[in-house]
Amino acid sequence: MNRARLEGLLRAVAGGTLSPEGALDSLARFPTDDLGFARLDHQRALRQGQAEVVFAAGKSSDQLVRICESLEAAHGHFLCTRVSDEQLAALTLRFPGIGSSVLGRTAWLPAEVPVTLEGELLVVTAGTSDLPVAEEAATTAMAMGARVSRLTDVGVAGLHRVLSAGDALERADVIIVAAGMEGALPSVVGGLVAVPVIAIPTSVGYGASFGGLAALLGMLNTCAAGVTVVNIDNGFGAAMAAVRLLATRIRKPG
Repeated sequence: MNRARLEGLLRAVAGGTLSPEGALDSLARFPTDDLGFARLDHQRALRQGQAEVVFAAGKSSDQLVRICESLEAAHGHFLCTRVSDEQLAALTLRFPGIGSSVLGRTAWLPAEVPVTLEGELLVVTAGTSDLPVAEEAATTAMAMGARVSRLTDVGVAGLHRVLSAGDALERADVIIVAAGMEGALPSVVGGLVAVPVIAIPTSVGYGASFGGLAALLGMLNTCAAGVTVVNIDNGFGAAMAAVRLLATRIRKPG
């Protein structure tokens, strides 16, 4: 139940087009829904502006479908991250209208009347190997109403590639940069733009990258002032930070 849906429900009761009993039925699962194996927080959208997102890893397909059924009933939409092929097949069977990204391991049911965030989010990758994490960020943000563009394979091993993408960088209102190895690209981007830059260290790299730890430490020690860093491979976290930044702008329906 998000703020707009709750307001519409109250207006319908006040206008006489919906009975109080009908409103109570709609609010039957509000604010929580205890499924036994999961207790869903349907009030989160009112507090934070976005409904609860499902972390699919470790859940059975049946559990995931039941959780999404509850979210769909309460909010009219849902988003799942770290979705397996088996889980995606089960979700597609139950919800034929879902969107999905196999590369980003995400699946979502769009809202009937989506909210579009003002501004543009640019998702940048240092290398092609960083794409799965970057696509998790991109598709998460898109499911939340962001307008997303992409700039791929512009790592510092060929610095001219990112330097020649000045137009794309200048158009963006928020930038997410995913990089592994030594994690240098967010510092470069942070030194070129004035908008918020969110860095994602990825677990891509040779032995001394320590599964992304080298990139994480490099990004935390960036000399480009104001770069924000999320956890290793945390495309979802980067997207949610970007969505919160974009949500401070004016929002419009559709």
